[in-house]
Amino acid sequence: MSISIQSQDSFKTRENLQVGSQNYTIYNLTKINHPNLKRIPISLRVLLENLLRHEDGLHVSKADVESLLSLSSESLQREISFFPARVLMQDFTGVPAVVDLAAMRDAMKSLGGDPKKINPLVPVDLVIDHSVMVDSFGSPKSFDENVKMEFHRNHERYVFLKWGQNAFQNFKVVPPGTGICHQVNLENLGKTVWNSGNVAYPDSLVGTDSHTTMINGLAVLGWGVGGIEAEAVMLGQPLSMLIPEVIGFKLEGKLPEGSTATDLVLTVTQMLRKKGVVGKFVEFFGPGLASMSLADRATIANMAPEYGATCGFFPVDDETLRYLRLSGREAHTVELVEKYAKATGLWRSEAAEKDYFFHDVLQLDMSTIQPSLAGPKRPQDRVLLADAKPQFQQQLIDGFQVEAGKTSKDSSAVTVEGSNYKLGHGDVVLAAITSCTNTSNPSVMIGAGLIAKKAVEKGLKVQPWVKTSLAPGSQVVTDYLERSGLQKYLDQVGFNLVGYGCTTCIGNSGPLPTPIGNAVDQGNLVVASVLSGNRNFEGRINPHVKANYLASPMLVVAYAFAGSMHKDLNKESLGTGANGQPVYLKDIWPSNKEIQDTVLNTLNTQMFQSRYSNVFAGTDDWKKIATTTSQTYSWEESTYIKNPPYFAGMSMTPAPRKDIQKAHVLAVLGDSITTDHISPAGNIKKDSPAGKFLTSKGVAVPDFNSYGARRGSDDVMVRGTFANIRIKNEMLNGVEGGMTKHVPTGEVLSIYDASMRYQAEGTPLIVIAGKEYGTGSSRDWAAKGTRLLGIKAVIAESFERIHRSNLVGMGVLPLQFMPGTDRKSLGLTGTEQLDILGIEAGLKPLQEVKLVIHREDGKKQEVPLRLRIDTAVEVEYYKNEGILHYVLRKLAKS
Repeated sequence: MSISIQSQDSFKTRENLQVGSQNYTIYNLTKINHPNLKRIPISLRVLLENLLRHEDGLHVSKADVESLLSLSSESLQREISFFPARVLMQDFTGVPAVVDLAAMRDAMKSLGGDPKKINPLVPVDLVIDHSVMVDSFGSPKSFDENVKMEFHRNHERYVFLKWGQNAFQNFKVVPPGTGICHQVNLENLGKTVWNSGNVAYPDSLVGTDSHTTMINGLAVLGWGVGGIEAEAVMLGQPLSMLIPEVIGFKLEGKLPEGSTATDLVLTVTQMLRKKGVVGKFVEFFGPGLASMSLADRATIANMAPEYGATCGFFPVDDETLRYLRLSGREAHTVELVEKYAKATGLWRSEAAEKDYFFHDVLQLDMSTIQPSLAGPKRPQDRVLLADAKPQFQQQLIDGFQVEAGKTSKDSSAVTVEGSNYKLGHGDVVLAAITSCTNTSNPSVMIGAGLIAKKAVEKGLKVQPWVKTSLAPGSQVVTDYLERSGLQKYLDQVGFNLVGYGCTTCIGNSGPLPTPIGNAVDQGNLVVASVLSGNRNFEGRINPHVKANYLASPMLVVAYAFAGSMHKDLNKESLGTGANGQPVYLKDIWPSNKEIQDTVLNTLNTQMFQSRYSNVFAGTDDWKKIATTTSQTYSWEESTYIKNPPYFAGMSMTPAPRKDIQKAHVLAVLGDSITTDHISPAGNIKKDSPAGKFLTSKGVAVPDFNSYGARRGSDDVMVRGTFANIRIKNEMLNGVEGGMTKHVPTGEVLSIYDASMRYQAEGTPLIVIAGKEYGTGSSRDWAAKGTRLLGIKAVIAESFERIHRSNLVGMGVLPLQFMPGTDRKSLGLTGTEQLDILGIEAGLKPLQEVKLVIHREDGKKQEVPLRLRIDTAVEVEYYKNEGILHYVLRKLAKS
C-alpha cells in the first residue's frame, strides 16, 4: 500500500534516469525554464521537486510551483503541501501515535467504515530508544541490568508495539537495545535518494522527535513534527506549510587544535538563536564544508531545534557519498545518489552556491572556535570553558538565588551518609555521555576514550559523588571503542555501557544514589550535571540537579575527574595522579591528529553491515513477546496503554465551533515556557496527581517508570500536564510546581484538580503566556494534555513552530498578542473572565479576533488578538476539532 504519484507535469520535467541496469522516472527541476532557477538554494530545490512530483491540481497547483520559483516576499505567505517520503518515530512519541491509530480503527468501525483504511500509506520506522533508564551504572553488569529493568517496566508497551508491527502495513519497529532513532536513521535507514515504483526522488521525512533534523547532515530534508501531524502524514495527508525563508550559513576554515565538533555546534547554536531563525530553513555552504566530516555535519544538523530553525541542511557532495559507502549502503544506492544529484542540480558546488538567494547570511570561521559548554539552563547559553567557573559562580547568585557568601563548597558542605566526603554547591553529580548529538560522532567519542586512557595511565580517579554513564547512539560505537582498545579505559573510570538509547538528555538519567540525593535535599544544594546532550532545560535532566551543562564527551569525562564547576579546567588540576603530582587537562587531552588517526584505523564498513544486517529482529527478550494478530486492538485494563477519549461520541459531521465565553484563566506563564514545562516528562513523583493515580491502581512507586514510558495512557499524562517542578504560575506570585488558583473560590489546587473542577462546572479555560511559548522537544502531549484539561485557547506573545501546529491539531486555538501588548501591559492577573469573539462568524488564517476582558471590579476592556491558525487547511482541522478527526471523517466518507 502506497501513495500513487499522478503529476500533471505542467513544467515538463518528467524524464528517465539510467543507473546501472535500472531505469528510473525522475522529475528533473533543471528542465524548468525560469531565470530564478539557479538562485534557488538546494534545500528549497528539494521542496520544489516535491511540488513538481505531486502537482495534481488539488493539493499542489502550477501556481504553487511558480510562487516558489518567484523568490518574492509574497511567496513566503503562500501555503504549500509537502509530501515527505517517510516517517520516523521514537517510542515515547511513537506509542501515543500508534495508540491514536488503534483508536481511529475503533472509531472507523463505529462510523461504519473499514478499520483497515487506517493504515500508514508511507513507510514508517519506529525505533524503541527512549525507554532505557540509567538505574545501574559504573559496573560491567550495568547494561544487562538496565535492559532487564527496561523489559520489566515496559512489557505492556512492547506488547502493544509488537501488535502494531503485525497489524499495520508499512510499519516497522526497530527493537530496543539497537540505538537512538536519529543515529539509526543516519547510519542505516536514510538513503539520500529514495525510490518507489521505479520513481526516484530526494529522501525526505518528518519525525516525531525534534532532532529528526540530524539526517539533514546526510542531505535528507526532514524535521520534527508533533505525533499528531506525523499520523496525518502516515495516513496520506500532506504536511501543510508556508514557503520558508532560507538563511545561508557560510562556513570557512577548519577546527583548531583542542576544539571539537561540540564546541562548533554550541557556537552555531548561539549565533543562530541570537539571529532568530524560528520557522526558517538554514542551509550551510562555503569552503569549510570541503574538509568537514559527515559526522560533524550531522552534529550541527541535529541541534536545529536548539537554534530554532526548521532544519539545518547540508547538500549532497563527495563526503555524502563517502559516508554512504562507509556505513554499508548498497553500491547501487550510492551510484543512484550521485547520478541523481548531479542530474537534477542537487549536487553541492562552490561555484553554483555563489548565485543562491538567501534571505540573510551568517559567516563563521571555524578556526576561531574555542572549547565551550552551554548552560546552566538553556542550550543557546554558550560559555567558554575558560569562563565556566566565574559564570557558574555568578549564576549561583543571580540565577539560583544563593547568598553571595555561601556559594563555595565549604560554606554549603553537607556530609554524605556512609562516606568520607562532603557535597556542596557546584559539585558535578552527573557526568553522562549521551544523546544523538554527539554519540554519532566518532571523533568526540574516540576523543573521550583517549582522555580516559591517558587519565588511567596517570592514575587519575573519578570523584566518588559523580554518577557516570555511557549511552551510545548505536552498537557501532561499541564496536569501534572496543576495536580501538579504548572501551576498557572508559570502563575503568566508570563510563561503562548503560544502554543504547536516549537516556540522560531526556530525563532518563535514573535516580542519584540515595545518600547523594539526601545530601542535595538536606543542604538545598545547587549541584550540576555535565552531559554530551542537546537539552538542559530546568527540571529535565534529574529532579535533584538544578544546573545542567552541555559539553563534548571529552569534557564530560574531564568534569567527572574534576567533580566540580568551581574548577577552572584550563588552569586548575583535575586531581592527583598515582605519583602524587597534579594532573591537568592539557596532560590528558589528545591531539586532533591522534583522534583522527585512531578513527581512520578503527572504523570500517563491516561494523555497520554486521550490526544492521537484521536490524528489525531484536533480542531473544523481544522475540519472546507474545501478542495478538487482530486488526483492532484488544484494550485491556492498563496504566500504560489506554483507548483515548478523543473520538468518543464522534459524528460524521462536526458541530459548528462557537465563540469562547466566560472563560477562566488556568495559568499565567512567563517567557520561554518549554514543552518540558507543559508536557509530562521525567520521573513521576509519589505525591503528584499522576503518582496518586498510579498508587490508586496498585502500582508500587519503584514501578512508576517515567512519564515518557506512560505516554500511551491519557489518565497518567493529563495529570502530569503543566505539573513540571520548575513551572511558575504568576497567579500564585511565581510559586514553583504545577499549582493554580480556582478563581471562584480562591482555593489553591494542582492544575489538574482545578481543571477537573472547572470542567465539572462547565467553564472553558485559557492559558496566558509570554514569548517563545512551546519551545523544546516535539511533544504531542503538550497539546493533547492541554486539550484534555479543558483549555480552549492559549494566548501568548509568540509560539514555537511545532507546538503552535500541535495546538491546532488538537483543536485548541493559538492566539497571539498584537505588537506592543502583552499580559503585563494589559494588567492580566488570571482573576479575570475572558471572552474570545469572532470564531462563530467563520475563521480565516491569521485574522484578528476580539478578546473581551471582564475584570473583578466590573470593568470591561476589548483588545484584538492575532489568530495563529496559519493556513486554510489548519482552519479545517480546527473546525473538525483536530487533525485526526479531519482525517478520520475524510477516510470514512471515501
